[in-house]
Amino acid sequence: MNDTVPQTASTADVLAVMALLPHRFPMLLVDRVIDMIPGQSATGIKAVTINEPFFAGHFPAKPIMPGVLIVEALAQTAGVLAIHGARAKDPAGGDKLVFFMAIENAKFRTPVEPGCLLHLKVQVVQDRGRVAKFTGRAEVDGKLVAECSFTAMIADPPAA
Repeated sequence: MNDTVPQTASTADVLAVMALLPHRFPMLLVDRVIDMIPGQSATGIKAVTINEPFFAGHFPAKPIMPGVLIVEALAQTAGVLAIHGARAKDPAGGDKLVFFMAIENAKFRTPVEPGCLLHLKVQVVQDRGRVAKFTGRAEVDGKLVAECSFTAMIADPPAA
């Protein structure tokens, strides 16, 4: 995972996202990142499809994306932003991981169904080096479907 995204990148396709995050199917919940302003904000995109494994049980008769996975998708978008920023500051810094520390004020407004294109908008509220606070908004067709605030820590991966 030592691939790097250029410091000036304003977007990241799925390969660049996978170069920044350790997540893989079925837990990779960001297909691409657009409108990234390093150190400030980013918008992730998740195409929600019926073949997602969670739809088999949530809920088969009326499939909706679990709210906790929407929050996870927001956090992964923030992770791309944070790791991209860490690598821009120290290209020799190697791989980093981003861990949730807190989730606050999560609100779910409208169910997200298969066929939706989820826009995952995150902004840095506070950056203290290894710990950062973010706000996140998930939207479908420009309408708010979920929102939250969360705190994350950037850490070195465990030694092998």
